[in-house]
Amino acid sequence: MSKRKSGRNVHGIILLDKRLGVSSNKALQEVRRLFNANKAGHTGSLDPLATGLLPLCFGEATKVSSLMLDDNKRYRVVVQLGVMTDTGDAEGEVILTKPVPDYSMASLKTCLQQFIGEIDQVPPMYSALKHNGKKLYELAREGITIEREARHITIFELNLLEGVQLEGVTLSGPDQLALEVHCSKGTYIRSLAEDIAHALGTCGTVKVLRRLEAGQFSIEQAKTIEQLTAMDEQALFASLIAVDKPLEFLPSAQLSEAEAASINYGQAINCPGSSNINGIISQGAIRMYHADVFLGLGEMGLDGKIAPKKLFNMTNH
Repeated sequence: MSKRKSGRNVHGIILLDKRLGVSSNKALQEVRRLFNANKAGHTGSLDPLATGLLPLCFGEATKVSSLMLDDNKRYRVVVQLGVMTDTGDAEGEVILTKPVPDYSMASLKTCLQQFIGEIDQVPPMYSALKHNGKKLYELAREGITIEREARHITIFELNLLEGVQLEGVTLSGPDQLALEVHCSKGTYIRSLAEDIAHALGTCGTVKVLRRLEAGQFSIEQAKTIEQLTAMDEQALFASLIAVDKPLEFLPSAQLSEAEAASINYGQAINCPGSSNINGIISQGAIRMYHADVFLGLGEMGLDGKIAPKKLFNMTNH
């Protein structure tokens, strides 16, 4: 995330359909320039090889980006069997080739089944995880390999796709698998592809990867950079999604003018009357509004009071 003093205060979320071959940061900066926005960030990088849904947060929306990182994701992936690369995808250097054994459809589906549910996954070296303050992919580029601890992830769905074409790639033969994956945060599709290939008795790498969903957002809602560039300013700003949209799962409270003033001064307030509450509140985070304007997040305590947790300043662009 970075700031530019000469830009505008833009608040909201853009769902970008990231194109092939650009980094997530480059894609962000392209859209940021369209808005001339002061502050921007993205929620979960897509590798240059990957395409698809990339939520971009502007202004006060960057305060919810960390929460969006926790969202479940859905991908479509083509796994090239018989080839392993140093990066885990087709952009890397080939480091191993192995024959692809004959397998039946039944044995393939049995293989995939073992990856559904809670599993342990070792993150790849080519990742943004850090070791002693340095990103793993930076160490990998220096030829350094670090022992990585396995992490718990969840694969909710792992479906074999048959007779499909993904990103212009027509599947041909048993050495390519097309899969749709619904997974928890922290899942590396490149590692999953390698592990599936290994379970089939060979090696593998990601050939095509496309993100379809991130939390409540889907690729059908996303715009390409070409579509955004073609918009006039009014249409561009109209395409922004409200800052509080990703927080809809939380209960909300409508505050009076006096309650809103107390919250903005950093003071806790008594829980508003039940007629002003939407959802069941016991403890935890709650959205706060005054006159339907989003104020930020509060925290309901054991004492029944709401304390300000993260306030938002929605000044106009």
